[in-house]
Amino acid sequence: MSMTVSSGDQRLADALLSTGASDIRALDRARGVAADSGQLLHAVLLQLGLVSEGGLASVYASILERAIVGPSELERIDEPLFSDRLSSRFLKQVRALPINQNEHTLRLVMANPLDDYSAAAIRLATGCEVIRDVATGADLEAALNRLYPDDEESEEEEDGSQRNHDPAEEDADRLKDLASEAPIIRLVNQIIFRAVETRASDIHIEPFEDRLVVRYRYDGVLHEVDNQPPRTTAALISRIKIMAKLDIAERRLPQDGRIKLAVRGHEVDFRVSTVPCLHGEIAVLRVLDRTTVSFDYSRLGLAPEIVASFRDALELPNGIVLVTGPTGSGKTTTLYTGLSGINAVDRNVVTIEDPIEYQLAGINQIQVRPVIGLNFASLLRAILRQDPDVIMVGEIRDIETAQIAVQAALTGHLVLSTLHTNSAAAAITRLRDMGLEDYLLTAVLRGILAQRLVRRLCQTCRHPETAPPELVHRFALDATRQHTLWRAVGCAECRHTGYRGRSAIAEFLRPSPAVTRLILSGADHEQIEKAAVSEGMVTMFQAGLRAALAGETTIEEVSRIVGGGE
Repeated sequence: MSMTVSSGDQRLADALLSTGASDIRALDRARGVAADSGQLLHAVLLQLGLVSEGGLASVYASILERAIVGPSELERIDEPLFSDRLSSRFLKQVRALPINQNEHTLRLVMANPLDDYSAAAIRLATGCEVIRDVATGADLEAALNRLYPDDEESEEEEDGSQRNHDPAEEDADRLKDLASEAPIIRLVNQIIFRAVETRASDIHIEPFEDRLVVRYRYDGVLHEVDNQPPRTTAALISRIKIMAKLDIAERRLPQDGRIKLAVRGHEVDFRVSTVPCLHGEIAVLRVLDRTTVSFDYSRLGLAPEIVASFRDALELPNGIVLVTGPTGSGKTTTLYTGLSGINAVDRNVVTIEDPIEYQLAGINQIQVRPVIGLNFASLLRAILRQDPDVIMVGEIRDIETAQIAVQAALTGHLVLSTLHTNSAAAAITRLRDMGLEDYLLTAVLRGILAQRLVRRLCQTCRHPETAPPELVHRFALDATRQHTLWRAVGCAECRHTGYRGRSAIAEFLRPSPAVTRLILSGADHEQIEKAAVSEGMVTMFQAGLRAALAGETTIEEVSRIVGGGE
């Protein structure tokens, strides 16, 4: 195939190869697509996921021999330069932003600093010599949207009778047209790619009367990252629905789907949920990026004694092992980690999940489909005829599933599952409330792991402080020595939150003879927990307190997630 390569594309290709950011096969693939589509090489590389925005910016920076302009520097710009000579539409189209003028020199930040045409156009319009710098496309677009609101486009749409247009009356063809327009496609890709780049776990897109809000969840806490005009709601949600293969004409009922995209050179899955609300539809995307998840106990942050107890339970030939906690507490990740450690060569391991979040090598994973009658209970019955050794049930939600799980455990299978309870002991009373008899519970229960995720302190900016006497007394610490606690400060590396990443704190309840007697006598979870603690169980709050004293998190974070520990 013969193709014409621009000097900018050639410089980029050479730099990608020399820095190791790409290989020759990926470049040849991107060049072929660029030749067929008429696009520039850098745009094709990003669309195919062969290079990340951050990686591309690093390559440009190496070509220019200059540092990347970060979001903190862009946020310090209060007003646009040369607004009378440079139109916002042009700057957004070429993704360039003038940020500093010094005599006859203009500092220009560009997503593609090898774009000679745009740099020359800005030099002619301003009469200044241009010095080019580079920023990631996501950071640059955020700054452009902040400095140059879309007033012109808003007026054009209002002239086109947008004010009298009811989104509820739009037909499917109109929605498809809106969702297929280049600005919407670029906006959705920007939202999704930026979430992956910054390692967000969830994307929330929420329409209000006067704006469309985009929020990312970092380390379990939501942060607002962008606002869009309300007129973009229908098109943006429709674009997400098309990507997730959902019905874009159905806006009255909730829908669930899945998106698979190439981001940063590898496949990333997104679990999509849409729900109708007052001003349109809310869309939430769960980011399932395998590269950010490690099925390793040390990366989870679980204490060594908890890991040892959990592993021992998973090596048992039969029984039920439970992992409990609220939504978003890392239960599935812990179970996946446990399953990864099971020898699947000489044991038949089967999972029933809703949904399947990550694929595990050597393990048979089955997706629940309630619409056609494939629920946890019916699948569990069918699987028992497949001669499994280990069965993971995504969640025990009802008495039918609980009873079949118990029967499987009684007939020689090891069953792993999750429950939504606040403590390990509370799992026993939850199963009892479902209708499971106490004698069956004691016969099959092998262990209960209850866990939470607390935010880890940023190791760059954390600050040590001596624990005040009030805290020493409240948490029954050793008053004869000095205790150091740590305070979250905030820096650029942790997005000024003071925290970076999350770690699991947990408690493990093993049914001892004393605990078994309490279960058979109908004792409540408080009595069961008290007996387990007297036998050496470390409670979740105590585990969190140890993590705080070790400088891994803060007392405030442990109290927020677990409670006061009184």
